[in-house]
Amino acid sequence: MPQPSAPARFWDRIARQYARATIADQAGYEKTVQRVIGLLSPAHAVLEIGCGTGTTALRLAPHAGSLLATDASSEMISVALERLHAQPTPGLRFAVADADRALDTARYDRVLAFNLLHLLGDLDRALAAVAAALWPGGLFICKTPCIAEMSPLITHLAVPLMRALGKAPPLRSFDELHLHAAIQRAGLEVIAAERHGTRGKDVRAFVVARKPAAARA
Repeated sequence: MPQPSAPARFWDRIARQYARATIADQAGYEKTVQRVIGLLSPAHAVLEIGCGTGTTALRLAPHAGSLLATDASSEMISVALERLHAQPTPGLRFAVADADRALDTARYDRVLAFNLLHLLGDLDRALAAVAAALWPGGLFICKTPCIAEMSPLITHLAVPLMRALGKAPPLRSFDELHLHAAIQRAGLEVIAAERHGTRGKDVRAFVVARKPAAARA
């Protein structure tokens, strides 16, 4: 059996602590959830990559035909499965998979990634996999912290210190323009760019991108 990567081991270690944490901006989170629900239908096959402990997947699954939620951390998925057992949700499945490996064979109408892209070692590879996994006309929906938009004290002092103490994973630093460029390199068209935060400066970019429409093979 393949050994988990270093980032997966980090999330395995903190999964229970992560599950107990509260959402800092609940109103902003609810705005995002409702926005995504408006982009789903019972006809859609949906994939979420980097689903964490499954909180958002449980909210969204009733609005889709099917939702496969994946994460590289087996402990995160363990928590998600416990939540699914406590809250049975038809059409929702959880599985352990890296962001790109989760996209190998099936095709989806929607691919979701929340609070994930800044954690990926190879952003272009993951986005290319997203594009390949979408049906023509399908949507990629993401919400991503843009680390480069944060205070330099955070990016150059606090984050390296937390990483040295084992309290933060490796992070990719980009702003929203660079995120859009990466999405476009994957062959996707950005059709919406929003910020949903309700408290202070919001560095979490919400982006909807479409795979160009064509006849299905």
